[in-house]
Amino acid sequence: MESKVLIILSTAEKEKAITGILYATNAIKYGWLNDVKVCFFGPFEKLVAEDEQVQEWVTPLLEHQVPVACKFISDNHGISEKLMQLGIEVEYVGELVSNSIKNGYLPMVF
Repeated sequence: MESKVLIILSTAEKEKAITGILYATNAIKYGWLNDVKVCFFGPFEKLVAEDEQVQEWVTPLLEHQVPVACKFISDNHGISEKLMQLGIEVEYVGELVSNSIKNGYLPMVF
């Protein structure tokens, strides 16, 4: 059976966020699963845009995959440009999340 996961980082809690980033990075880097997608959503988007320590934890993830942040949320917070400057893709993610689940990705939310 193919192992596919959609990791959704949505927490504003820094420690929980770092745990999710670390898992996502290592799952991709070490091939623990067949396919890993990473989505930044909600309060996490603001956290990564404003917190330099969280940005440092995201940097290794960016070496392996470009995560997608929700454009609706980031536009509402005025942080879309900042997220793109950090190397994060910004787009509407509702369809991405829905299609991933339909296609057998297990959602894992931090």
